[in-house]
Amino acid sequence: MDLVSAVYRASKTFPPEEKFGLTSQIKRAAISVPSNIAEGRIRKGTKEFIQFLHIALGSTAELDTQFEIARREGFLKQAYYDSLMSALEEVGKMLTGLISSLNAKR
Repeated sequence: MDLVSAVYRASKTFPPEEKFGLTSQIKRAAISVPSNIAEGRIRKGTKEFIQFLHIALGSTAELDTQFEIARREGFLKQAYYDSLMSALEEVGKMLTGLISSLNAKR
């Protein structure tokens, strides 16, 4: 959830003409991470949960790409970019660890 909040704060610096472009895409991908974790958790069985965790992990890959585009286009200052990438890396590690742990228990 912290990543989603950080994305919302950072996207406020994007130009208005990106409202329906990159800004929207980044917000959607960020929201997708905790949403897929939550949805997967209430599904039946570990296998389905792991599937949703992989989808959440895929959303982190989307964010990685979108952050890089935003940085290259000058929408994100380097400090914001570094902070977002650090948070994204942490979330990715947590998801990977959880997936590994759940797979080991199956």
